Amino acid sequence: MASLLTSLFLLFLSSSTYCSSAVSNLTSSKPLSLKQTLVSSNQVFEWGFFNPTNSSNQYLGIWYKGDSSPHSVVWVANREEPLSLTDTWALLQISNNGNLELLNGNPQNSSVLWSTKVDFSSNTTLAILLDNGNFVLRDSTSGADLWQSFQHPCDTFLPNSVLGFNLKTGENYKQNSWKAENDPSPGNFTFGIAKKTPPEAAIWFGSAIYTRSGPWDKLKFTGIPDMASSYKSPYNLVEDVEKETTYLFFNNGFNNSVLSKVLLSPDGMVSIMLKDKAGYWYANYQGQNECDHYGICGPFGVCKVTESPMCKCLKGFKPNSVEEWNKGNWSGGCVRQTELLCQKKSSNNVSENGPRDEFAKIGKVCVPALYEYMEAALTYSFISGIGCLVWSDTLIDITEFESSGDDLFFRLAHSELQGEGHLSKTKIIIGLVVAVSAGAALLAVVAFGLHRRKAKRKRTATNNDLIWTTTNLKRGDDQPELHFFELDSILMATNKFSITNKLGQGGFGPVYKGQLHGKEVAVKRLSSSSSQGDEEFRNEMILISKLQHRNLVKLIGCCIENEEKLLIYEFMLNKSLDTFIFDYRRRVELDWAIRFNIIDGIARGLVYLYRDSSLRVIHRDLKASNILLDEKMTPKISDFGLARNFEGTLDLANTYRVVGTIGYMSPEYALRGIFDKLL
Repeated sequence: MASLLTSLFLLFLSSSTYCSSAVSNLTSSKPLSLKQTLVSSNQVFEWGFFNPTNSSNQYLGIWYKGDSSPHSVVWVANREEPLSLTDTWALLQISNNGNLELLNGNPQNSSVLWSTKVDFSSNTTLAILLDNGNFVLRDSTSGADLWQSFQHPCDTFLPNSVLGFNLKTGENYKQNSWKAENDPSPGNFTFGIAKKTPPEAAIWFGSAIYTRSGPWDKLKFTGIPDMASSYKSPYNLVEDVEKETTYLFFNNGFNNSVLSKVLLSPDGMVSIMLKDKAGYWYANYQGQNECDHYGICGPFGVCKVTESPMCKCLKGFKPNSVEEWNKGNWSGGCVRQTELLCQKKSSNNVSENGPRDEFAKIGKVCVPALYEYMEAALTYSFISGIGCLVWSDTLIDITEFESSGDDLFFRLAHSELQGEGHLSKTKIIIGLVVAVSAGAALLAVVAFGLHRRKAKRKRTATNNDLIWTTTNLKRGDDQPELHFFELDSILMATNKFSITNKLGQGGFGPVYKGQLHGKEVAVKRLSSSSSQGDEEFRNEMILISKLQHRNLVKLIGCCIENEEKLLIYEFMLNKSLDTFIFDYRRRVELDWAIRFNIIDGIARGLVYLYRDSSLRVIHRDLKASNILLDEKMTPKISDFGLARNFEGTLDLANTYRVVGTIGYMSPEYALRGIFDKLL
């Protein structure tokens, strides 16, 4: 025990003075010249000066390092004040007041072309190129980010960045296109989130709407049929009523091995770009077609790109100008063929006893613009995830799809529906009876189907190599059972694995914070690109569920459904030990008493694993990031994916392979694959 405490203490002291550099930075004593660049620590992004193809100008910006594509630039600083190719001297420096400044001219007589222009004064700032492509101006004393490129988007929307607005501060993050393929100056098009309820994405040409996405229904934009309506979608729109913010998050955590971005082209086209293995970017999705142009068919017109002509009038409407309509000029739209009863009544032209207006339906559409919430309406649509939207005036920008889309109900005069056969009360009653009977039969079929599906799921789980652990995880009567949760409850708990809930990333995959049955939990999600796999997942589930100690992290339950493999742990408020000892600002919080208690707790946890538990376990990957700290700074050992149990009578054992993290393995294990449980 004493030797183990000594080893841990020495490891702790050595770790507290070591900090790996995760970013490249610029300081007041290290400016950036024309021939220099900064490179992010993951070697993906590069910051410096560049010259667009066939351009006589130079710009300061960020691009993908070593990219063979001409579209690799993701952000530009001096879009409106380029450097000429004839300028042989330029410098990016941190000024006396702490701001970033781009200078040109010469050292004796220079002018400022671009600056961060943050209202503060500090002599302790540094500029950092982060691994996600964000360039940050940071106060090295407080650790606060004073300015960042992600808050000043150009034509590229990167993972881990946001588009949207803050009504309290007035901030509004929008993409802005280049003027031309070789001209990064601000173009005519912007892409962002419209300030509406519910919100929708839009592209503007100047101040006019160019195209729109339809409202957000909690999973997707309803006017984009190809958008994945799944929690696996990398896009998530979050509204915070209290903070008065609405942000569209781009989280590429589902497939970190593939580089992706959203590009707004100089002609107003939004494309989702992916990078192939050869280093070239290609468009995985391009959003616009003819029907996406805002209001192309005019008021009360419907656009369907697969039909010719693509514009038609809603039922009960006719072209406002037949002559223009036949010429292919649909901007004048359509007008009603028959005035509504409510409109006649407002003109005192009809009695209360006249025939009632009715609603007609058109399905599979992107609902029109100018929607709102109100009690009385001429048009309505009920969209799952949103509720009821209504329109009280002109309907514009309706697009009809071949599949997907929503139902739109619009008011028509009674006479416009006579041709379809007006139903008598008797027919209505008969229809209702038939409908109710059919509904009951349908419910029975659905219930039976759900029952069979549930039974099938249970049978599948029983045969699955991962689920077999349910029969092997039976504990004694004094130990709680391992709970198996439904995927839907985990999605609700983590807000569909929202990036705002993400706590961190490990070899296993990302970890998310959640609220499950009123308790805070941490959800570890096996990534498809994880360096670990099913074996490690099963191993961790078996071992932690059978181990109970105050210095081991508690496993609450798991979820294995479809392709998802999730482990649910107790939430640890102070995260992991490495966030303290590898941070020069936070390590001062660890006084001697706290450090000793952490060392003592880790040692007690290891003694339990190696000697006192019913399962004799060797961890094989003990390191600072696998030591979690609760609200009282009590240490708890975590991450048993690489652990191995062995017979209690053995003092030495061989492993089939050496696993773990270099720098945290004992020499005899790293060299010979032999671990020793002797203390």
